[in-house]
Amino acid sequence: MNRKRFVAACLALVSLTALAQAPDNAPVFSGPPLKLGVIGPFTGPSADFGVPMLNGVRMAVDEINAVGGYLGRRIDLVVQDDKADPPTGLAGAKALAQEKVFATIGFCNTGVAMAALDVFQQNQMPLIVPCAAGSPVTTKFPPADSYVFRTSARDGIQSDFVVADLVKRGWTKVAIFADTTPYGQSGRADVKKALALRKLEPVYEANFALGTTDLTSELRAAREAGANVIFTYTVGKENAAVALSRQALKWNVPLVGGWPLSFPFFIDGAGRAAEGALMAQTFIAEPSNERRAAFLAGYARKYKVRRIPVPMAAAQAYDAAYILLYSMFNIRNGDLSGPRLKAALENMQRTYYGVVATYERPFSPQEKDAIVPTMMVMGQVKDGAITFAYPEDARRNLFVQRKK
Repeated sequence: MNRKRFVAACLALVSLTALAQAPDNAPVFSGPPLKLGVIGPFTGPSADFGVPMLNGVRMAVDEINAVGGYLGRRIDLVVQDDKADPPTGLAGAKALAQEKVFATIGFCNTGVAMAALDVFQQNQMPLIVPCAAGSPVTTKFPPADSYVFRTSARDGIQSDFVVADLVKRGWTKVAIFADTTPYGQSGRADVKKALALRKLEPVYEANFALGTTDLTSELRAAREAGANVIFTYTVGKENAAVALSRQALKWNVPLVGGWPLSFPFFIDGAGRAAEGALMAQTFIAEPSNERRAAFLAGYARKYKVRRIPVPMAAAQAYDAAYILLYSMFNIRNGDLSGPRLKAALENMQRTYYGVVATYERPFSPQEKDAIVPTMMVMGQVKDGAITFAYPEDARRNLFVQRKK
């Protein structure tokens, strides 16, 4: 591909309207397809954000293929369903390595990701994580050596962001409710660290197993300890159990947490008890600018839905696919070996104007997380949907944020 065609292809990829091409303009591919792995919980208890993640990747790859793929080669997805189960995720990662995918986008659950990361590292197979937020995911390996990248906000960032908001509101007597999974416990540690930085400590802590449906006694103990806010760290129906138990006690204390408080398990499961809950968000499904409006309209049209169950999962996965492609275009000779692709991801030459953020050098040899606090906003449950907690965030969201 000569330089003129290369630049034209890159610029074409910025458009979100590629799928509108007429069939007779479909590209002609040369060479065998490239295999891109996708792994996540597409069935089972975490499918509410696993399916949007898969749809976000598929939507981006379809657009990329519509304008010629990578150097004239189509990109095919090799999909593995990890069912939110660590052993299944490990088996799926090994299957992707056997398929010789050139890279993988995936994982929604921290525990599943942690069980499988060694497979990607040992096979020098780049992995971009668009959902799993546990801080250990991108710290397991030394940064300069790591093949694990991420386009979701790690819990260390989310926790600190939310704690800063709590302090600003005067809610400093924090009760932490965390499940016993790796996600819940790493999140709990991140909240305590964020509090400690402000010379605070939780007034009460509760750990509970997945499947817990009644936390009334624990909430009663938190109330007696003087808590004036509840910080939850769990990814499933247990968030709703906290809200419903709080409602049963008629204890009108704020409920805050990471991004799982924007999931259907919480909003639909808790009903009116979910109203007012606050959470960290990178993307709120409102057409606040042209990029986001086009993404939301394209997703709704492609998948025939009026509402994305977990918009952040779809948007972060969509951006992950484009970041990968933009990095691939750094490699002019088509050598997508693991070390070459890792180096390209760490030194992306062309800015990608994404849906969640504007990505200008999102990664480096020392930095494997693309999201920083300046890209985040506080979301709030209102009338069964997620909106901006602060009007100024809605105004700021008109402009897609850059990494600073």
